[in-house]
Amino acid sequence: MTTPDITFYTAVTPNAIKVSIVLEELEIPYKVRELSFKDEEQKQPWFLKINPNAKVPAITDHSRGNFHVFESGAIMIYLCEHYDPEGKLLPKDPDLRSQVIQWVMFQMGGLGPMQGQAIHFNSALEGKEYLVGNKFTLADAISFPWVRAHAFSGIESIDEFLNLKAWVARISARPAVQKGLNVPVPDKLQELMDNPEILDEFIKHVRSIFKWNSTDEK
Repeated sequence: MTTPDITFYTAVTPNAIKVSIVLEELEIPYKVRELSFKDEEQKQPWFLKINPNAKVPAITDHSRGNFHVFESGAIMIYLCEHYDPEGKLLPKDPDLRSQVIQWVMFQMGGLGPMQGQAIHFNSALEGKEYLVGNKFTLADAISFPWVRAHAFSGIESIDEFLNLKAWVARISARPAVQKGLNVPVPDKLQELMDNPEILDEFIKHVRSIFKWNSTDEK
């Protein structure tokens, strides 16, 4: 397997966190390049050569001829295909692999921390610790950052969804996930969620920069 040499273009968004979690879970060495939405770096010519869609996250794999990959789901699958020979996150078994990819496509198709989807996830986790094969996979890694950030969609608590709450806690306890959550800056989500007034101000601030229409991340 080629020794990875990857630059990770990122910002503080749930979609970017998906990728940092996978990088950490697979113990792939990488360099972080944080982009400033305020300065609209994602729209600058140098970055458009990496991702013509002007969004984060993206990566450049220098060990494979400076190969660029954009879209969070595509990046995660790419990393597994080239740097997960044991199939830790993307199983080798064709049926389990299909199930994982189904969850990846479901998330990429518009999963957000909305009430109906919370019910769906809670049911999917009945009697299970993880979404596919009773082990942590891309299915969990791609869904976790959005479910964890449920407060940003107005769902203050997921306490009523016991399976979902336990799943979030279980994934949060993984050392690699904790590392991924702190890229590119220290994670402050729980602090924000514990202080509703500060959270509201933060959401307003993010929307003022982001225009909160997901045009700059995916």
